[in-house]
Amino acid sequence: MATLPIRKFGDPVLRMTSKPVDGMDEGIRAVVHDMIETMYAAPGVGLAANQVGVARRIAVFDAQDDLGARVLINPVIVDTEGSYVYEEGCLSIPGRYWEITRPAKVTVRALDLDGAEVVYSGDGLLGRVLQHEVAHLDGGLLIDLLPKRVRKNVLQELRDENLGLR
Repeated sequence: MATLPIRKFGDPVLRMTSKPVDGMDEGIRAVVHDMIETMYAAPGVGLAANQVGVARRIAVFDAQDDLGARVLINPVIVDTEGSYVYEEGCLSIPGRYWEITRPAKVTVRALDLDGAEVVYSGDGLLGRVLQHEVAHLDGGLLIDLLPKRVRKNVLQELRDENLGLR
């Protein structure tokens, strides 16, 4: 296993819609294992494949519920409920946190590494991390959920940092 470099804001792969995984093979398994190692080393609670430069619908997460790391292959959000505001960060925008509004509860359907269907449903950290990682796979970033004026200011700050102006 290897720790992979995490792509940062401004990298075009973060805005790409990831392609579905057609079948499980040793290459997919190796990427998943490297992603898990990378997630823990970061440290983080979730990681989408495009965050490590792989534009495939793969995500890993650990909701800190004593079940350890889990994998989502081709995840789809099938249900949401309510609304919940919580401070959230992202490994691709390190050191930044914002109050983000998301559904309070979510249900996601995906495949595991054996190709078997799995369904995760939850609120709190589990619900938030599931939504965050699926959004990444659709080319989204948490800053997309900020109010328009706040998002505009954040984008300017991030661009200035990337250009070395801050």
